[in-house]
Amino acid sequence: MKAQGKVRLGRRQFFRMLGVGTAAGAVGSLATEAMADSESNDEKRKPRYKETDEVKTYYRVNRYPR
Repeated sequence: MKAQGKVRLGRRQFFRMLGVGTAAGAVGSLATEAMADSESNDEKRKPRYKETDEVKTYYRVNRYPR
């Protein structure tokens, strides 16, 4: 007895469908609209690097000059 309603893909058809799906996903991700940066100029210029205890320990352990 054969099972009715089962769709069977061959190896070539599988890779073809995989390529089509990947291309459609790439087009969908590129179609989104670019969003403006929400930071003000003052926020962009503020210092972001902080020498925490973990950073100091890293420098000490790896013998970085100060």
